[in-house]
Amino acid sequence: MSLAENRAAPVRRRSRGVRLIIVTAAILFAVLALTEVLAAVYALASFAVIAAAALLALRAGDEDARLAQPVAVAARADDPLRAVVAGLPDPVIALDRDGRVLALNEHARALAPALRQGEPVSLALRMPELIEAIGRAAARGEEQRVAYAERGPLDRWFEAIVMPVKREPGLERPDLVLLTFHDLTPLRRVEEMRADFVANASHELRTPLAALSGFIETLQGSARDDTKARERFLAIMQEQARRMARLIDDLLSLSRIELNAHRRPDKPVDLVPIVRQVVDGLETLSRDRGVSVNVEAGNALLILGDRDELVRLFENLVENALKYGAPGKRVDIKLAPGTTADGEPEAQVAVRDYGPGIAPEHLPRLTERFYRVDVTESRAQGGTGLGLALVKHILNRHRGRLTIDSAPGAGATFTVHLPTAGTAPTA
Repeated sequence: MSLAENRAAPVRRRSRGVRLIIVTAAILFAVLALTEVLAAVYALASFAVIAAAALLALRAGDEDARLAQPVAVAARADDPLRAVVAGLPDPVIALDRDGRVLALNEHARALAPALRQGEPVSLALRMPELIEAIGRAAARGEEQRVAYAERGPLDRWFEAIVMPVKREPGLERPDLVLLTFHDLTPLRRVEEMRADFVANASHELRTPLAALSGFIETLQGSARDDTKARERFLAIMQEQARRMARLIDDLLSLSRIELNAHRRPDKPVDLVPIVRQVVDGLETLSRDRGVSVNVEAGNALLILGDRDELVRLFENLVENALKYGAPGKRVDIKLAPGTTADGEPEAQVAVRDYGPGIAPEHLPRLTERFYRVDVTESRAQGGTGLGLALVKHILNRHRGRLTIDSAPGAGATFTVHLPTAGTAPTA
């Protein structure tokens, strides 16, 4: 039922009620007069008073119905507006020149649940700058733009575009104001990530550069003829240069992977020999750390993938397990087929260490660039802070995912999930 029909319905019900009262009163007083319970004069007078009151009420009801009729016409006129607004992809609110809501779509209702049709928009949108912009647009007939932020557990940023509209030619003032909201949150977060990335990358490069510059100056000065100092400083300089080279290599790898993120690899590869190759390549590191690596694998696990990228992925996971899980003296790698939550077949590779584990608050951020649980320990181990970010981006390109299961004192398990060859890519 439309708004106009809702308003007119009580008027019709009141009219029927008034007529019923008059008829009932007439019958009642006629019976009383005929049975001489009430004198005819008093019965007639009482009936006249009741009838007059009823007729006044009926007249008022008719007046309300007459006033409601233009509302019904206006409501019918706004039906196309509501249909258009409902079909728009962004949150949109249509207001009259007084700031009352004429129409809104579900996106706008989700953005501001307090919005009600026929009520002033200021009751639902408690942003003075936005309400002032609506007033200026209606008064001046000029487009207004307002950027604002919603603070909460998850901050969000929006731009509101206030557009005055004249629905009929010749109007002096706009009779409609369209309020459209654009969600700027993804753009703001990308900008913040870019700024953080530049700051972190600059910091990571500046540290080894500063060390190299300092030792070069020392060797050119006081330690020029000190053989022992020169050998010690050159070893440190070499390590700092390697650290800088690893960081640059990781940055270039990330850039290449992101450049091809939309292209899913289409060559069948077997994960079992890839993982064994990675373990063999890290044998020296595992021997130096005194950690044994056990690989449990059955038949071939075929996926569509880029071999070089997958080697890099498992190198990062196994190397992390050897470095940070060393106190456990053991790393287990298990390769097995599995299924997704939707029942689709997938390959699963779990890398488990028995080290100190990871606190729960760190788990959601482990794949962020330059995020470290322990900055000092990571740098001491030669980490760049980009290893798990590379893992995430390689998996994204392969339409896979990474799950992490860990708790303090219980080690950590990093499980790679990849769709097997021939399965549809996951979203």
